[in-house]
Amino acid sequence: MNTTPRIHAMIVAAGRGSRFGASVAKQYTLLQGHTLLQHSVARLACSDYIDKCLLVIAAHDTTAQTLDFAFSIDYAIGGAERWQSVQAGVEAISHSGAEDSDLVLIHDAARPAVPSNDIDQVIEAAMTEPYGAILATPVADTLKESNVYSTAQSEITNETIISNYNHAHSYAKRTIDRSNMWQAQTPQVFRLGELKRVLAYVLTHNLSITDEASAFEYLDLPIRLVTGSRQNIKLTYPDDAILLAAILTAQL
Repeated sequence: MNTTPRIHAMIVAAGRGSRFGASVAKQYTLLQGHTLLQHSVARLACSDYIDKCLLVIAAHDTTAQTLDFAFSIDYAIGGAERWQSVQAGVEAISHSGAEDSDLVLIHDAARPAVPSNDIDQVIEAAMTEPYGAILATPVADTLKESNVYSTAQSEITNETIISNYNHAHSYAKRTIDRSNMWQAQTPQVFRLGELKRVLAYVLTHNLSITDEASAFEYLDLPIRLVTGSRQNIKLTYPDDAILLAAILTAQL
């Protein structure tokens, strides 16, 4: 195994972030005068292991190539699903002459506050693994599994009960043991050849994955967990922008 592989960095920025609810794609949200995408690229540029980055963007994106970035950028066109965008990026990296033993670092555009030390730590961990490593944090909060029930809200009018107002609510079903639970972050770093293999498996079996590590899990391939900073939050909901602005200010 190549113990000193090349590192190929990729940021997936082809989605819109529907849960964020903004009129512009989430990665172009401005914080401290720069877009999330610019912040995230700048974080990768701080690592001595990385000297350029591949941005996977949507076919209709007219914004990315108008921005200034911290170092050299290449582009690829993503797909409808996140894993399809990652696959497009992997293909572009492979066509650039990368070897299967090289490492692919995948980062979310919406995680602009990842500490540079965490980036280096997950890369160094992946270098010693046959498949890869990801940043993650142990779950600290109590976890609840829920059931959703539809209930009738009764209204009394002239002594007649009307029960035609149906409402769906979530109710606590049970508490989940969090002792072995981790919250996945990015960057996630994988051997290029193994990443190609698991993505092909996802495609062949029409599987649904929420991150690249979950593709490896389908095949029982171990991915190392590297404890990351809780500052590395993802912009998902509008309130997250307030937290991220405060974190980025504190990191200056």
